[in-house]
Amino acid sequence: MPSILKLFSLPKPLTLRPQFSRHPTTTSDRGLVFHEKVLYLKALKVNPNKAFRLNPTLRSSPLSTLKSVTRSLSSLGIPRAAMGRILDMLPVLLTCDPYLQFYPLLDFLLHEVPILYPDVHLSILRSPRLLVCSVNNQLRPTLCFLRELGFSGPHSLTCQTTLLLVSNVEDTLLPKIEFLKGLGFTHEEVANMVVRSPGLLTFSVEKNLGPKVEFFLREMNGDVAELKRFPQYFSFSLERRIKPRFGMLRRVGVSMNLEDMLKVSDGGFNARLVDSTSRFFR
Repeated sequence: MPSILKLFSLPKPLTLRPQFSRHPTTTSDRGLVFHEKVLYLKALKVNPNKAFRLNPTLRSSPLSTLKSVTRSLSSLGIPRAAMGRILDMLPVLLTCDPYLQFYPLLDFLLHEVPILYPDVHLSILRSPRLLVCSVNNQLRPTLCFLRELGFSGPHSLTCQTTLLLVSNVEDTLLPKIEFLKGLGFTHEEVANMVVRSPGLLTFSVEKNLGPKVEFFLREMNGDVAELKRFPQYFSFSLERRIKPRFGMLRRVGVSMNLEDMLKVSDGGFNARLVDSTSRFFR
């Protein structure tokens, strides 16, 4: 594998830090520089007012600092359109030292997770917060936790699931695991469920897992064992798919398992419903 320094074609660290002129800057010069920064931010589709409010350091930072950041993100494979979205979401990055901010993340993703270099930008696009998370304090501890849970070997993290790394273990991941164990599943069963359906660890207990479990148990008279067999149940919208489809089944007196009820398209579900109904009346 080529060295990271070659892949991550940043200027030398010292050149990334703001360079200040020895000559005094006049008020008109400062106004011109500020105007150039505003235009540059607008060209990136970054809201200048929001950026200056959330990152006051940006006002006094030279334009070269912003350009170093955008060049570095481009080196990671981030397209310009997505770059603006990321920087608008996380304006603190506009004045960061790219070498200190991005290099540790790149090294971590390539050598510890690990994912392939061509997939690095996909990880970042899926979860831009990776760019502002500390490798030592956030990403590495969460990676260790996920590996112990079962995300290893053939189930290792990919560019699609590295978004789990930005979740705090104590405050975010453990409560979801404890909620599922509270349904009567063993730790091993919960681990198997989340490895098969990693999205479970991204859902809110209060807004997603809880309401869906309540509907499944109270309205559908379901057996929690079926949730173990089909944990993808939680990835479907309660209001737009689960309730409407179950309501149709209940009205015609037909039953289906969760997978048959939810995985197919609307056309496929209607076809199954018609077929089940016609067989019932034969």
